Amino acid sequence: MRFALQLPTDKVQFGAEFGSAEGVMEMARSAESLGYDAVFVTEHPIPENSWFESGGHHALDPFVALAFAAAATSRLRLLTNLCVVPYRNPFLTAKAVATLDSMSGGRLILGAGAGYLEAEFKALEVDYSQRNELFDQALVTMKQAWTGESVDVGGVGHHALPRPVQSPHPPLWIGGNTRRAIRRCVDLADGWMPIPNPSKFAARRHTPALESHDDLRARLDYLREYAAEQGRPGPRDILFMPLGGGMYGSPEFDAQAQLEEIGRLGELGVTELGVGFPTETRSDFLRFAEDYAGLVGARAG
Repeated sequence: MRFALQLPTDKVQFGAEFGSAEGVMEMARSAESLGYDAVFVTEHPIPENSWFESGGHHALDPFVALAFAAAATSRLRLLTNLCVVPYRNPFLTAKAVATLDSMSGGRLILGAGAGYLEAEFKALEVDYSQRNELFDQALVTMKQAWTGESVDVGGVGHHALPRPVQSPHPPLWIGGNTRRAIRRCVDLADGWMPIPNPSKFAARRHTPALESHDDLRARLDYLREYAAEQGRPGPRDILFMPLGGGMYGSPEFDAQAQLEEIGRLGELGVTELGVGFPTETRSDFLRFAEDYAGLVGARAG
């Protein structure tokens, strides 16, 4: 089991603690030295006030934040978890991806999703009702751009350099619990990032509830069945966050329960565990990252 550590770049309210060059670089260096496989960041360019006021969050730009993480490290993989691909022109996303992959020596993983905040789509002047179609087409378009060969746009040839270091392109991991997301993973990508999702949040997040190992197993069974039907049986990376054992730093955390949880997830086919901490200071984050690596990571990795 590999471990991906969330950088708290969504906690912009704490200023330089997590949102400065120094902060991001120090946390990334610590993650690398402690043996974490990757760090990941999320994004929300312009969330609506009501979502933020009911528990949502802001975030740094994911590509800029990960560029600073890359500059501070040499081995650590860099994951967007996740980039809302329909928010952007796919050629601009392809350029950002290729640039970061090139400058990091081939360490980027593009974790991508369709998005679910309708008001944010509206603010960005993107048709929310077409987000899935935009997403699928963007994946095809970005793959074309990453070849470095000519791409026809309205009868005019274009091409984009640099190409990504990773060939044919950085790994594409798809977020979301829907069957469409799973099919997208098989048809167009390399990995899947389902999210633990209580039923009370299913409507808000526009993705099905995923509350148990049975829920996860059923979706993984569907992924494998569909992949076999399409002649693309894998293997695929699966990133998931623990359902049991609590979050380290919270009163509910139980190291032994978390280790048992990791074992069960591994048996189901999860290859990478997403880890985050409930911190408000960088010093706590660094301490939690070190403690968790010793208590759990070293025993389960």
